[in-house]
This record gives sequence, C-alpha cells and structure tokens, in this order.
Amino acid sequence: MRLFAEQGFDATTVDQIAAAAGISRRSFFHYFGTKEDLVLGDVAALGESVRAELEARPAEESAWTAIRAALMTLQSDGDPADDLAHARLCREAPSLRARKLEKYLYWQDLLAPDIQRRLGLPETEEPDHRARAFVATALTCLDVAVEAWTASGGTRDLVRLFDDAVAALRA
Repeated sequence: MRLFAEQGFDATTVDQIAAAAGISRRSFFHYFGTKEDLVLGDVAALGESVRAELEARPAEESAWTAIRAALMTLQSDGDPADDLAHARLCREAPSLRARKLEKYLYWQDLLAPDIQRRLGLPETEEPDHRARAFVATALTCLDVAVEAWTASGGTRDLVRLFDDAVAALRA
C-alpha cells in the first residue's frame, strides 16, 4: 500500500512489490495471480464465502434480506483509515475497476442460483436472467455505497448507504 500511495497503482511494478516484501517475482506470482489480486484478494474464494453465507440464510428469508446479510459479511474489521485508502485505490486505478467488474460477473453466477430459488423462479441449468439481474443490482448498490462512503472520507455509514440505494430501487 505504501508503494501504491507513493507511486500510484499502475506505476508500481510487481518487481518493486516483490523487492519491498523481500520475496522473488516468482514467489509473488505463487501467491497472487495478478497485481490486482494483491489488492482485491482471491476473487473466487471471496465469492465462495459470500455464496456460503447466502446459502446459510434461512430458506424463508426474502432475496433482499438474504443477499444483504451475505454481502454485509464483507465488511472489514480492520482500520477504517486503511479501508478508506484501499477504497480510494480501487476507485482511482482503471485496472482495479476492471478487475472488480470481472469479480462481480463471476459472483453473479455464484449467487444467482440461491436468489433464483428465493424469487420463486423455476430451477434451470443456467441461472435465470432475472436472478442474475437481481444479483447484479445488489452488487451495484454495494459498489455505489462504497463510492459514496469513499467520497465522504469514510464519514457516512456504509450499511446505511447500501440500504438507501436498495430502498430507492424498491420504491
């Protein structure tokens, strides 16, 4: 994060990151597929975690209630200043924004089957487009809430921002 703060994400090389961490370039790629993964984490594992949380919700819970609860498990228990720096970095670096979009597309496929069931839609081989749209909307609400939280310097309540975005859609 120090290198990214000093030089910017795109200007910081994997070689510089590896050197600062005291590891080889090869070791870096053993742990991270890309520089973006260093910042965003393991997209697949994180998505699986959210899916497990979603599927663990009570069966009778509405789709919105269940996905909200699952997404709220993503909240950091870390230092708010670090969270804000991370959010700013993700907002400012085009390659991170693109990787986040890829993450959300992947998550649509992971989360849509449970949402499809909660919406009372028939089971299909591929997730129903309505369930995928639902998940995409929830993820967009999360993204917009994080953007507003970041723009406020971390002063606004992130959960409230998410809830407000969802409420606007449901109105």
